[in-house]
Amino acid sequence: MAIKKDPAAGTPASGRRAPGRRAGDHGRYGRLSRERVLATALELVDREGLSALSMRRTGAELGVEAMALYRYAAGKDALLDGLVEALYTQLEEQLAASAEAPDWRDELHRIAAATYRVALDHPHVAPLLATRMLAVPLARRPLAVLRDHERILALLKRAGLDEEATVMAFRAVTGWVLGYVLGDLRAMVDNPDEPEPAFRLGLHRMPARELPCLRAAAPTLARPGAPEGLAAGLDALLDRFVPGTGPATG
Repeated sequence: MAIKKDPAAGTPASGRRAPGRRAGDHGRYGRLSRERVLATALELVDREGLSALSMRRTGAELGVEAMALYRYAAGKDALLDGLVEALYTQLEEQLAASAEAPDWRDELHRIAAATYRVALDHPHVAPLLATRMLAVPLARRPLAVLRDHERILALLKRAGLDEEATVMAFRAVTGWVLGYVLGDLRAMVDNPDEPEPAFRLGLHRMPARELPCLRAAAPTLARPGAPEGLAAGLDALLDRFVPGTGPATG
């Protein structure tokens, strides 16, 4: 006798679940939520890169059909924005885990250092911090992103800058932090299996007469910039906008 199937759940009426993905919002590990969908998308991209991300693939990771995700993310662009949101949420969690610095300048350093750590923890996602800002208008950005903007603007106002100078400094500070992160994430290695540094970087592919400075600097550029470089550049910028407030030197 044929076994009846439950059309809503896609399982036999006997209660034994058939293998495969589910059309509803109960995934392989329980009920879906926006947090679980974004966490799964983040894990997928961390593991396999942005090219692996799709609604179908994220659904498969959760054990559901892609259609089940649309109540949590309207499409791939929404997933990309969700990844940006996830990184800024992690930034907020890192900042909440330690005390806020009493001085506005020290607090900007704390924010910059935490941003650097979070971005380098998720190197495949970090480029979205730049590219999604090119595609998403200010008011449509995730709230975690807007809170970061607000946090930095408030600190610059606390430094005594007027509205115009605050905006200029905001652009300089956020641009420096993001640029520094992306500089550390640039692809540099041409052949990872090559033990000889020059061949590992592919310097033999670069014309020596045309690019002498770049060839000489390439081994240093290939090394991570380190948090100290981030802090030094940030201090130089802040000195430009608020002279006389830099760290004491001895």
